[in-house]
Amino acid sequence: MLLEVKDVSSGYGDVQVLSGITINVDAGEIVSIVGANGAGKTTLIRAIMGTLPVTKGQIQFDGKRIDGLAPHLIARAGIAQVMEGRRLFGHMEVEDNLLVGGDILNDKAQQRQNLDWIYSMFPRLKERRRQLARSFSGGEQQMLAIGRALMTSPKLLLLDEPSIGLAPIMVKDIFEKLPLIQARGVTILLVEQDVHRSLSMSGRGYVMEHGEIVLAGTGQELLSNERLRQAYMGI
Repeated sequence: MLLEVKDVSSGYGDVQVLSGITINVDAGEIVSIVGANGAGKTTLIRAIMGTLPVTKGQIQFDGKRIDGLAPHLIARAGIAQVMEGRRLFGHMEVEDNLLVGGDILNDKAQQRQNLDWIYSMFPRLKERRRQLARSFSGGEQQMLAIGRALMTSPKLLLLDEPSIGLAPIMVKDIFEKLPLIQARGVTILLVEQDVHRSLSMSGRGYVMEHGEIVLAGTGQELLSNERLRQAYMGI
């Protein structure tokens, strides 16, 4: 098991958002977490990355406990996050944004291999590598944010709402890249508002409501669940 979140509670100050969350992610999987806005999905991602404290329970990654570690140490352990809002360095060129992600590696040859792979997967980034990141469209910025995260050679990629605010054609393009990333040996934990799209490509999924896991199963099992279909897909 690559990631194990066990009975985790977390929140903001005195406001508890997560209550006893337990999820597991095996190496090589794509696992989705779906739910309405405010369900606690992003809070869970932040707790995993160490930007929010775990007030109860524990988080293990690759056999080692990581709750309580500083975010940069969690990143060095092999977890990369693509945050909602992307958080790029807009005043820097595209390639410089990517190289900032690769700074975590001490291996220049690996950094170069990662850059070549990202350019092959997102050719638009290579074509526009000398443009400033702030000149990119939302979809192009999302490609760049994913590329920057992949420059760290992560074992686990956390994707927080990658489709939000993007044109449908850009969403389709980005989601088509996820199996390619998985084939490279990167495990993916996907938090996504597009329930059907995310569960269709996930081996397993979890449904969150009010800071708790209320349903779990394979992607297909959840897509067939009547409660989920009525609540999130309007069926």
